[in-house]
Amino acid sequence: MLRRIELEVLATVDRGDTISDLATKLDHSESYLSRAVADLIEKGLVYTERDGRRKRVVPSDARAVELYRDLVRQHSHIEFPELLTGKALEVLYYLDQPRTVSEIADRSDNYRNTVNRVLKRFRDRGLVGTADGRYDFNADFDRLHEFARELAHHLHRQRLEAVAPKGTILWEDYDEFLAQAETEIDAEEFHETGLAQFAAFDLQFLLTAHRYYFYSEELDAVSPAELCCHTLLIDDDSRHRSYCLLLLSHVDVNEEVLREQAAKYGLEDEIDAVLRYLETHGEVDDDWLPEWDEFQKLAADYKIES
Repeated sequence: MLRRIELEVLATVDRGDTISDLATKLDHSESYLSRAVADLIEKGLVYTERDGRRKRVVPSDARAVELYRDLVRQHSHIEFPELLTGKALEVLYYLDQPRTVSEIADRSDNYRNTVNRVLKRFRDRGLVGTADGRYDFNADFDRLHEFARELAHHLHRQRLEAVAPKGTILWEDYDEFLAQAETEIDAEEFHETGLAQFAAFDLQFLLTAHRYYFYSEELDAVSPAELCCHTLLIDDDSRHRSYCLLLLSHVDVNEEVLREQAAKYGLEDEIDAVLRYLETHGEVDDDWLPEWDEFQKLAADYKIES
């Protein structure tokens, strides 16, 4: 997410520093610092002001920058740029409450050994501790999680605004997000989802003016299990619930995969109710779902056997 040199610049830069000043402070070449500053500008974390023939580097007012610089000032004896490289920020992002190594590994999709190495590094510095096998922050170092979360959100906003200035993030984690846009997005790593994507599975619905996209560097296409979860995140009204039921009745979706996706999006209860509803032909006491007769009529309209 951020290279060590970028973290060093954010920790060190004073308003009005030139590239030459930063090169002296950090003992790097000016060309190396120029590239780092350019990357930070692109990420919206610093900007430059013209002062005659010189450009001065200024930290942006992004919340992530403020949190990080406060930590650096208050704990100047800790080498945060060294600590926060590699997978560290990703691990910290998922340490939102006391968690085991396995829980963080599952949530972040990293190897347990990787998570363990990162947490050991923080434990050795006294920033985290363990109780009953769960890691948690010591003192006020929970702000490291807040920094990781704010930085991820800031970078997601930068990516979205570059292709949809009026877009809105509906859900996010460390490296993915679900967004609503008012216009079509034709950009790499943005995958259309929501009701428009049902057409890929031979289900055509009336669409609203909004478009929905899932940003992911790893995804090739939105799967039916993901589409069902995205639809519930977009709107959990009766129409969207019924459309999810239609999709699951029409397409063979592996239940284990669907439950894994539900856990990722925090929709375990909703997906469990949907699966029980279909399995029991509506024999569930849940106002969240339609009457079975009503759903059967809808399914017949779309030539789906319920």
